[in-house]
Amino acid sequence: MHINRNRYTSLIFYTLITLLLASCSQQQTLRGVFSNQTPHEKYAAKLKSANLHETALGQKWLQASEQALQDSIIVTLPFKETGYFAADKPKALGYRIDAQRGQRLIVNLEVQAREQLQVFMDLFETGNGTYKHLAAADTAATTLSYEVEEDQQHVLRVQPELLRSGQYTVTIQAEPILAFPVAGKSSRNIASIWGDPRDAGARSHEGIDVFAKRGTPAIAGTAGTVRQVATTPRGGKVVWLTDINRRQSLYYAHLDSHLVQVGQQVQAGDTLGLIGNTGNARTTSPHLHFGIYRYGHGATNPYPYVHQSATPAPAVKINGELLGNWVRVASRNANVRLQPSIKSGVYLSLPQHTPLQVTGGTSSWYRIALPTGKEAYIASSVVEPATKPVKYKKLTSDTKLLDQAHPQAAAKNNLPAGTSIAILGSYQGFDFVRIDAGEFGWINPQLTVSVR
Repeated sequence: MHINRNRYTSLIFYTLITLLLASCSQQQTLRGVFSNQTPHEKYAAKLKSANLHETALGQKWLQASEQALQDSIIVTLPFKETGYFAADKPKALGYRIDAQRGQRLIVNLEVQAREQLQVFMDLFETGNGTYKHLAAADTAATTLSYEVEEDQQHVLRVQPELLRSGQYTVTIQAEPILAFPVAGKSSRNIASIWGDPRDAGARSHEGIDVFAKRGTPAIAGTAGTVRQVATTPRGGKVVWLTDINRRQSLYYAHLDSHLVQVGQQVQAGDTLGLIGNTGNARTTSPHLHFGIYRYGHGATNPYPYVHQSATPAPAVKINGELLGNWVRVASRNANVRLQPSIKSGVYLSLPQHTPLQVTGGTSSWYRIALPTGKEAYIASSVVEPATKPVKYKKLTSDTKLLDQAHPQAAAKNNLPAGTSIAILGSYQGFDFVRIDAGEFGWINPQLTVSVR
């Protein structure tokens, strides 16, 4: 009787990891080691303490966590993706985000699994090939929130524990960390932005201008202390609000009147004054000049601090029943891209009937694993389920059913001569097949003969 060697090995490994990790968690010597560690680091430390990092699956899990940072895909926010974690294939997802100071990144994770599945989320700031860890969470807390401190690319890594399968949905959004400074208005009412020329180009605009009717309340963007209430030649009637937690000051200018006093404590949304056109704005319509000054850095662009995107996270339109299953290229050729967008360059072009395994999807794009193992994206409109065979063949001699389209791939099964196989697709000289037992794999087509 044939025993699936991969399943047998996984069963043994699963038993070992369950027993050893449970044992390690009870050891007094590890309690000090795990202090101040992220959930991901604690889990990795348990693997190493149990010597599971020396096993093939343990090594793949640790390698996947590092590779996800290097191979992270660039996403545009808001972003939403649904996918599948396979128990026998350690993997990690990496999402690269062009984040701006003043934004709050919010990540929500939903997991559906038959058994309890722990998934680790870690956020990094990256630049010059380095990765600075910023925030962490696991499925004990399904939301990760972080206020961006610098205009820098950030990478979110999402990785499940070993030998557990399940479906995930990750949503990444950005929101402003401050309330909009004019009551009843939004960033659509901004008419002059950061960097616009002033005084015939002699200086640049160090803020944003929000136009509104005279007397509209100018409101506190956050809790803070009123540091200064004054009248100046350029700003007219102004208010300075100290945001001590973020080490910055908020500047409100051209007010028609002040409604606060120096030293007053305010909350986000409290009225500081009424909008007008005092100071050097006498020749313009009433508006608020709003600026932000960081301690030790000077003026910074306030737009990301107050801009609330009206675009919702795009709905996932893929066929969810295909998650974890196989599809194939339906058109004569199909382009594969590294990001889920036609604006992304073509990574490669695949011929008809190339098999691809669906691991996730966002909007109308499938995240797929190529026969090489590399993950990329393909439009859902150019693939079809790899269920109906394109032809049938019979083996002319004993052959091996391989787990990859490669001559040195591992054998999943040994197939005797005369075995009937259904051809579902092909890739670089190998046929992707399904045998009568319902098992999938790859074979050398030179060892077969067509039967219909």
